Amino acid sequence: MALNLFLRRDFLRGGLTAALALELAGPARASALTSAAIDTLHLLCTGPAGSIPDTVARRSAEQLTGPHAKRVWVDNRPGAAGQIAVSALKAAPADGSTLLLAQGAIATVYPYLYPKLGYDPQVDLKPVSLAGEMTLGLAVGPAVPAGVTTVAELVDWMRRHPKLANVASPGTGTLPHLLAAMLFRQAGVEWQHIVYAGGPPALVDLMGGQVAALVLPEGLLRQHIASGRLRVLATSGAARTALLPDVPTLAEAGYPGLEVREWFGFFMPGRASGGTVEAASLALQRALARPELVRAFADLGMVAASSTPAALTARITAEQRIWAPIVRATGIKVE
Repeated sequence: MALNLFLRRDFLRGGLTAALALELAGPARASALTSAAIDTLHLLCTGPAGSIPDTVARRSAEQLTGPHAKRVWVDNRPGAAGQIAVSALKAAPADGSTLLLAQGAIATVYPYLYPKLGYDPQVDLKPVSLAGEMTLGLAVGPAVPAGVTTVAELVDWMRRHPKLANVASPGTGTLPHLLAAMLFRQAGVEWQHIVYAGGPPALVDLMGGQVAALVLPEGLLRQHIASGRLRVLATSGAARTALLPDVPTLAEAGYPGLEVREWFGFFMPGRASGGTVEAASLALQRALARPELVRAFADLGMVAASSTPAALTARITAEQRIWAPIVRATGIKVE
């Protein structure tokens, strides 16, 4: 099954259409949509302080302060795979004063992973804009012999050492976990999933030799390559990345169907009006296009990318159709 979750042309076209519509609407319409009518914007975030979602939220907040709101407060609500933050969003006013920055999986994957999910994405979440995308990387540490430098060699080593074939992830049901499950299922190799409460502790144990392999965003892996304590064997994008140009993609490694890019997006309460969502989306599109924010995201290994609400809604719908059978095939369930 081909897994292509990267639809860049559609979203660039959607963002361009929105910008053009704003210009054609005239000065009065543009002023009404972008004026700083919001006194305080609460920006909920699914990640803890210092995490990638937190950094994305804080860099975005800097750009939204002034043009869109007089002040922006980032409110970290980590835990329960984003459900705590979504619950806070559901209870918030739908007047444009609250936004949620979250991983796209809260709308595309988690409905199929959690039998008792505490929200309905189609009812409780109003997509506003894409925020950015990042490629995942498959890395091994000192628990794996230095001679293992390719995915094929890793699979062969795991087959010969099944008791050592443990692979870490930042959480059950996260995109890194699902990518590992799809990869090793396709490779036909047995493995043990070692669950961590986030990427940093998993990365520490990988470099310490407690686990053999790990899937994480490549931006988190790159900074540790020079130490020699980890090796990135493949990345999950459609092409090699600027961060790791010498590392092949999973497609080049013999797994052409595994093309995955993790993305983050902004959401409003499901009760928010179309005009309220549109105003926030246009403000975000302009903020995400600013060079200083693009550079800040690039330091995280992320590509800044905005979208219209309609384009993001379409992406979520398309990815739900892809992820539903994949989650069923992996057999992963989270209670």
